[in-house]
Amino acid sequence: MLTTRRAPLVLLDAPRHAGNAGAVIRVAAAAGASGVALTGPLDPWHPAVLRGSAGLHYALPVLRVEPTDVGGPLVVLDAEGDDLGAIAADCVLVIGSERAGVGAELRARADAVVRLPMRDGVSSLNLATATAAVLYAWRLARGK
Repeated sequence: MLTTRRAPLVLLDAPRHAGNAGAVIRVAAAAGASGVALTGPLDPWHPAVLRGSAGLHYALPVLRVEPTDVGGPLVVLDAEGDDLGAIAADCVLVIGSERAGVGAELRARADAVVRLPMRDGVSSLNLATATAAVLYAWRLARGK
């Protein structure tokens, strides 16, 4: 079970688009995340994911996991969640797929469900943008 972290682990729950997954890896590396894990069938080392990450697969751990393999406080990002507050360094930041959101299994295990503040009429951001916003909020809260 993956549990020891000094920075959030980004967990993409069944992402569908390889380019989006790659962009999340790039953002996670830039923000200092502890790694990026993917559930579902998308190969995190697919050439399109590598292109999207600009080669930053080598800057942090990137792997595929089963939802049950991940331990630590689960923080699910969802438009229906509570306001984003400070997130713990050892958390797993769970972001759902482009269409379906976070699956029922991970949502049921969530320690917190949070949302990014957005203007009325805007319900979501793409995976990389949402990941960047949360990770940089985490960095700012830590004074980095």
